[in-house]
Amino acid sequence: MESLGTFLKSRRDRVTPAEIGLRTYGTSRRVPGLRREELAQLAGVSAGYYTRLEQGLADTASGQVLDALARVLLLDPVETLHLHNLARQSVKPGLCEPPREEPHRRVLSLLESLGEATPAVVLGRRGDVLAWNRTGHALVAEHVPYEAPQAPERRPSVPRMFFLDPHTRGMYRNWTELARVHVAYLRLTAGRYPTDARLAGLIGELAMHSPDFATMWAAGEVSDCTVGAMNLRHPTVGAVNVDYQVWLQPDSPDHRVEIYTPNDPASADALQVLNQQSYRAKSFARRGM
Repeated sequence: MESLGTFLKSRRDRVTPAEIGLRTYGTSRRVPGLRREELAQLAGVSAGYYTRLEQGLADTASGQVLDALARVLLLDPVETLHLHNLARQSVKPGLCEPPREEPHRRVLSLLESLGEATPAVVLGRRGDVLAWNRTGHALVAEHVPYEAPQAPERRPSVPRMFFLDPHTRGMYRNWTELARVHVAYLRLTAGRYPTDARLAGLIGELAMHSPDFATMWAAGEVSDCTVGAMNLRHPTVGAVNVDYQVWLQPDSPDHRVEIYTPNDPASADALQVLNQQSYRAKSFARRGM
């Protein structure tokens, strides 16, 4: 997990004096970005207070101070939200076991209403697959049993598959781009839920077993994963290019419905093939009941 001081320092290192119009008069500098006293002055706080804040020695930071720091550090809205989340952790939090995640009945009704024509996956707080329709399963993880999300202990984890499953990694032609998005979203989630023991365990597991994850985590990126492109090398239908978009759920704000739509005619044809295969698989499953 990440502390407020670690995040502030990483962002302070990234902002050069020239970016914010600060003149240095050609003097040599021993830090890559802003000095603590420069950031403090521009944000309107004392250097001593900011130093205590970065070192984790200050008890609290007001919203006004955080917004001033965010302005000087050129943070975007998601990074500013992350800054506020971290500031609410006045002391290092202890970890606790979170409650088991279950998709809300209205989310499952929405998934059912989509049918099989539109691939869709319901994701939990930590990127676990809570449910999917058959076309969504066939698109992103056909090598995993379709029934896996029904058992909490067997639920596929998208971050684990991305970094630890060679089959999944080899399927994405823009793997690096998407991997960075997953890491940045995990960081945002960690700021929201600093006591989630399962989330901390997931981050530790990935950092230990995936050098790529460790490198990306150290980069300190934070973002909300809401829209983007997925370029797949699908084992069944070949090249597929889809756009993903996330629908947030008011009844269960930790859960996200991810919808996939084709962005070219060939990909639309490929999804139609997966849809037909999913329909046959669904019909076969019903006859076997």
